[in-house]
Amino acid sequence: MALRHAAGGAAETGSYVTQKVGPYRVVIVRGPDGSVRAFHNTCRHRGSVICKAATGQVAKLVCPYHQWTYELDGRLLWARDMGSDFDASAHGLKPVHCREVSGLVYICLADDAPDFDAFAKMAEPYLAIHDLREAKVAHQSTIIENGNWKLVWENNRECYHCAGNHPSLCRTYPEDPTITGVSADGTFPPKVEAHFSRLESVGAVSRFQMSDDGQYRLARMPLLDGAESYTMNGKIAVQKRLGRIPFLDAGTLLKFHYPTTWNHFLSDHSITFRVTPISPTETEVQTTWLVHKDAVEGVDYDLENLTTVWEHTNDEDRTVVEDNQQGINSPAYEPGPYSASHEDGVNQFVDWYCATMTKRLSPLRMAAE
Repeated sequence: MALRHAAGGAAETGSYVTQKVGPYRVVIVRGPDGSVRAFHNTCRHRGSVICKAATGQVAKLVCPYHQWTYELDGRLLWARDMGSDFDASAHGLKPVHCREVSGLVYICLADDAPDFDAFAKMAEPYLAIHDLREAKVAHQSTIIENGNWKLVWENNRECYHCAGNHPSLCRTYPEDPTITGVSADGTFPPKVEAHFSRLESVGAVSRFQMSDDGQYRLARMPLLDGAESYTMNGKIAVQKRLGRIPFLDAGTLLKFHYPTTWNHFLSDHSITFRVTPISPTETEVQTTWLVHKDAVEGVDYDLENLTTVWEHTNDEDRTVVEDNQQGINSPAYEPGPYSASHEDGVNQFVDWYCATMTKRLSPLRMAAE
């Protein structure tokens, strides 16, 4: 996710965003020391939501109910008429695990966060050249897909459906699974290997890497021949480009991290997607377009040109997922086999999902027995 004013480092002190994740409300804020922190957006007095707006700028975090006032690092600074024995130090905001990687902000709501260092170590070399700490949010859209979170991810993990559903995206994104997919033996065709080599010659780490458990992966993949960015004419959308890749036709750095985000980092701008389950049949998909902090709308970029392809694609995917959800609700539904050439990504996701759920559920099953 990204702070509203920037992906990371360019946000001002006191910039915040709020997120609702299931029953949890979280506020993410940049402190005066430059650090980004996350807290449960719940006052330690009687539980009121503190920050009600989606984004904002504050000097302190002040509960609107009884005006308990917190520093941006979560410390309780002031609580009116609480008595001489009241210990303010015991009533700071409850923290949420929060890490920044090259300008992207990640949170974890678990009491004990899983290891994050391995992902950060893998991702940082790929992201460095995109200068996301020099970014700002040009646009953000949020839609609700009336389908299960798993269906949303399965749809994202393949382009088998693209030619029949995504006319705007297919102007620049190759449907050919040998270009965008991963073969069973992990190799790529000469065209993709040449793309990797060309980009790495100028310092843009590109070659495919995936974590051992399959939770996250990165690779810088080519677009269709001659295409530079996700636009209707295939040309770059932002003249004041974000990042330091010298080639306009650098393709897209594809990064996913289950269970919540997939991303595209191009030579002129970047796009992040955050996927949040709302209910068994509702999923929120938030898309954020990042441009250089000095890029001026109407001068360096046209907002409609910047966003049209993925606005169309998101809406088309919503239809696909909702139709999929309605179909599998039928008692007659029986899953068919995956396409060996087009749906390897779906297979990989399902394998990760099954392995992860088995690992999580095993202690509960043992305790029940």
